[in-house]
Amino acid sequence: MSGQERPPTVIVGVDGTSAAQAALAWAIEAAVERDERLRIVHGLGMSAVMGTLAVSGTERHQAGEQAREGGHALLAAAAEEARRVHPDLNVSTLLAMEDAPAVLLDEAGHRDMIVVGSRGLGAVRAIMLGSVGLRTSTHAPCPVIVVPEVSERRRGGRIVVGVDGSASSRRALRFALDHALVTDAAVVVVNSWEVPLPQDPESLAADTHSLHEEMFDRQSEEVVAGVLAEVIDDRTEGLDISAVRIQADPVESLLEAGEGADMIVVGSRGRGGVSGLVMGSTSQGVLRRATVPVAVLPPRAEETD
Repeated sequence: MSGQERPPTVIVGVDGTSAAQAALAWAIEAAVERDERLRIVHGLGMSAVMGTLAVSGTERHQAGEQAREGGHALLAAAAEEARRVHPDLNVSTLLAMEDAPAVLLDEAGHRDMIVVGSRGLGAVRAIMLGSVGLRTSTHAPCPVIVVPEVSERRRGGRIVVGVDGSASSRRALRFALDHALVTDAAVVVVNSWEVPLPQDPESLAADTHSLHEEMFDRQSEEVVAGVLAEVIDDRTEGLDISAVRIQADPVESLLEAGEGADMIVVGSRGRGGVSGLVMGSTSQGVLRRATVPVAVLPPRAEETD
């Protein structure tokens, strides 16, 4: 993996769409804020494209050359935009033959950050491989930021992070706190649960329901306190951190708390000790519906190279 021998890098995929342009703008500012390099990549996906062309070898060669020329022009324009906004930014580009998700994964190391647009990188690859955001956030070795097509860059606002007591949510909280350090943002920790009801609704007395609510509320309080105690350190203890604990669907809770926020941060494949606190599908639900950038912390995000 190319991320092993170089400094931390913000890696962004571009394809000429408005969604990718929004991702590029976000990545440029993130690289500046974090004092990191910017790596702009474009995957041609030539094997998939050529496989759909019933043409001669000469025509295939010409189509390939045109695709490469277009890719180089796209990357040159993106790099020019980055340097126009921040002339001192360390910018590099890469044109690769593979599909976009493969390029992003090949380039990324554990100290990096991947940035993509929420609508994927190319119609052919989106159809064949599904959303690039969903695929990459599952397999990446580092945080993946999925930027919506219309995204206003904010600084010094709120970073909303979902926690459920799992290792996945601890990764998410660490990232949220680290990002808050460089963006002067407040951090809002969200923990939500849904009280399971008995199969026979008539057996649910008012006092029984109240006891259920109290039990889950206590568990939620313990989860939040435990995760904060474990993750906060000397660097982050001075941050503005608040908590929202609510009896509701986790996806709905995060989307509501994250409305107008700088970012929503979630872990992927979370596992909690209580069924109602599990966030196993939360990251996917938030990714599909969020109108602000979403940072996903994959299972491998805290491994070392």
